[in-house]
Amino acid sequence: MAAGGRPATMRAVQYGGYGGGAATLKFVEIPVPSLKKNEILIKIEAASLNQADWRIQKGLMRPFHPKFPFIPVTDVSGEVIEVGSAIHEFKVGDKVVSKLNLWKAGGLAEYVAASESDTVSRPAGISAADAAGLPVAGLTALQALSSIGTKFDGSGTGADVLITAASSGVGTYAVQLAKLGNHRVTTTCGARNLDLVGSLGADEVLDYATPEGAALASPSGRKYDYIINLTDRGKWSVFRPQLSSNGGRVVDVSPNLGNFLASVMTLFSRRKRLSLVILTLGKKELGFLLELMREGKLKTVVDSRHPFEKAAEAWERSMSGHATGKVIVEM
Repeated sequence: MAAGGRPATMRAVQYGGYGGGAATLKFVEIPVPSLKKNEILIKIEAASLNQADWRIQKGLMRPFHPKFPFIPVTDVSGEVIEVGSAIHEFKVGDKVVSKLNLWKAGGLAEYVAASESDTVSRPAGISAADAAGLPVAGLTALQALSSIGTKFDGSGTGADVLITAASSGVGTYAVQLAKLGNHRVTTTCGARNLDLVGSLGADEVLDYATPEGAALASPSGRKYDYIINLTDRGKWSVFRPQLSSNGGRVVDVSPNLGNFLASVMTLFSRRKRLSLVILTLGKKELGFLLELMREGKLKTVVDSRHPFEKAAEAWERSMSGHATGKVIVEM
């Protein structure tokens, strides 16, 4: 137990039904969560928003999830103030990062109970905001690039890779990780983010609003060995002509119906095909990303920081679709 005692209540942000966006988020005063034996109580310092947070509110998993009232957000960083009886890895005072269970979430609050299996230590020198950006976005980028055989230790020969929506939260991590894998990286993003994405290491940057960008055409005439698709507006009919004829593949993180069907139709293709990525990485891989960050090889691009009292503004910013990198709420 932390010095000064365990608080009895906390402030949290929740919503009570599907739809409504930021306008339906309400501040409430509720009891601080009690702990199971394999959980730790985290005093949250920063949380980051993901598209899944507000898509769930809009009904993405309806009617199975969530149960109302619901405190959203899964990506948090903070300080351990209490540990369950079966906890051996963490102690009071430790700084940690957690990817909370999707079904429970609870990250838009002053405190949260997190499973030890979902939590890793936050290395010294990494801010709460930077660490909070990593779990879902960083792990999604890591899984997409790992699925194409990327080696992140500099030993790989690399490939020609296109990353769409490269200024998004996932995209900003994906560009950096791709360059660690020695890939030759072409990207798409909006005009205002061309310089930023280039600074992350992209070899070629396309404005998606131009004819060349819409066609995903490499300025140097490259065909892509892999396309990492991070936008739900991407189409197989546009991807296919830009793939290398020798086994080119689309790895789709955000598939629409057309691309889902394409993944089925090309499942056994020996040439051009589309495959889907569903996030399964966890604690070990999150620790790997934090180590890269500690070594200065990976950074969080922060779109905006919002105090807890203005969590609704952060929600609106994330829903706008115009965030560059991660939207952070600081407690």
